[in-house]
Amino acid sequence: MAKIAMVIARKDFRDEEYLHPKEEFMQNGHEVITASSWTKECTGRFGAIVKPDINLAELLPEDFDALVFVGGGGASEYFDSPIAQGLARKAYREGKVVAAICIAPLILSRSGLLQGKKATVYPDGQEELVRGGAVYTGNIVETDGRIITGNGPAAARDFAQAVMVQIK
Repeated sequence: MAKIAMVIARKDFRDEEYLHPKEEFMQNGHEVITASSWTKECTGRFGAIVKPDINLAELLPEDFDALVFVGGGGASEYFDSPIAQGLARKAYREGKVVAAICIAPLILSRSGLLQGKKATVYPDGQEELVRGGAVYTGNIVETDGRIITGNGPAAARDFAQAVMVQIK
């Protein structure tokens, strides 16, 4: 089965956008690797405590089949991160699935991956997504080739299913 790398913020990642997809992935036999900008405990907006498996800076595209950026307010720590953007671009170039949910699609937008691609985002990110060249659809989940975006916590399970459909 596939390896899926999930990237969470140090704090204020959206609990259900991490926990629900992780549960879906694991129930379908996939391995989940959790990455963050540190390997100390990370705290979700509603109190989930997660100890990452690896520092984001050490994560390589050959380590996974899909790269998933989890949303929530904390995801802003990756908006302008050369490490996060570089990993997203490299993973995409190497044929991996690249996904983001809630406000995290702005990471993909700022990395240039959404140029001309159909995408969705949490409503307050719509304007920036469009400025970044994306074709905003407003759908709960949007798939454009190997790029999957979801618009928020209510989309978490459907988002996970969309990611799994694209993994070869």
